[in-house]
Amino acid sequence: MADFLNLDYWFAPREVGYDVPKTAIYGILLVLAVYIIYKVLKRLKIKVDERLAVSVVPYVAFGSSLRVLKDAGVVRSYFFQTPGIYVFVFSVFFAVLVVATALQKKFKIEYYKSVFVIGLFLLPFVFLQISFPNIYALFVVGVLLLPWVLIFRFVKWSTSNKIVSLVHMFDATTTFVSMSFFGYFEQHVVPTFFINMFGPISFVILKLVAIVGVLYLIDKYTDGIEDKEFAPYLKLVIGILGAATGSRDLITLVAGI
Repeated sequence: MADFLNLDYWFAPREVGYDVPKTAIYGILLVLAVYIIYKVLKRLKIKVDERLAVSVVPYVAFGSSLRVLKDAGVVRSYFFQTPGIYVFVFSVFFAVLVVATALQKKFKIEYYKSVFVIGLFLLPFVFLQISFPNIYALFVVGVLLLPWVLIFRFVKWSTSNKIVSLVHMFDATTTFVSMSFFGYFEQHVVPTFFINMFGPISFVILKLVAIVGVLYLIDKYTDGIEDKEFAPYLKLVIGILGAATGSRDLITLVAGI
C-alpha cells in the first residue's frame, strides 16, 4: 500500500520499469482517456481523418523529445515522465486545437494547418537541446526497418492499416536494435516476459501478431456500426502510442542516453 501512495512508484525512472498493478491501472486510465477525448472531438466537430493525423505528428515528436530530456536529467518534473508526459502533451495539443478551431471559424484557416505549424514551432525548443553522438544506431534501425516498409508496401490492405502497422514495426525494430546491440532493456511487463524467454526478436514477432490482430478486429467489429469515425479514431490512437514509444526509444538510442 505504501508504494501506491508514493509518487516515485507511479512516476518511476526508466531503470525501474513497470509491474502488473501499475500496468493494469495505466491501461484502465488510457481506455477512459481515449473515450473522453473522442467525445470531446465530436463536440468540437473535428473529423477524424488524415488531416487530424498529420496535425498530431509534431506533438508526438515534441513529447518524445521532452521525455528524453527527462531521462537525461535536463528537465525534472513528474509531468515530463510517463504517464504525466501524455497528459502534458495532450494538454498542449488540445489548447492549440481549441485556438485553431476558433481561427477556422473567424478567418477560415483550416484548423489542422494552424495546429501543425504551431507544433513545428514548439519542436525545436526541446529537440535542439539533444545531441546525437550515436548516428550509427539510426543507420542500423533504418536498415532493419526497410524490409517492413517493402512488405507493407505490397501487402493488400487498407492504407491506414499499413501505416499503423509500420509505425509499430518501427517501434519494435528500435527496441530490438537497442537491446541486441546497445545494451538497453525493456520496461513493460508482457514484452519483458517474452524477451526473457525467447530474446529480443520475440518482441518484433509479438508486435507484428498483436498489431495485425488488433487492426483485423477493429475492421471486423466496427464495419457495421453507424459511427464511421470510430474505427479511424482507434487506429489513430494506436498509431500515436506506437509512434510515441518508438520515437522516444530512437531518440534515446541515437542520443546515447
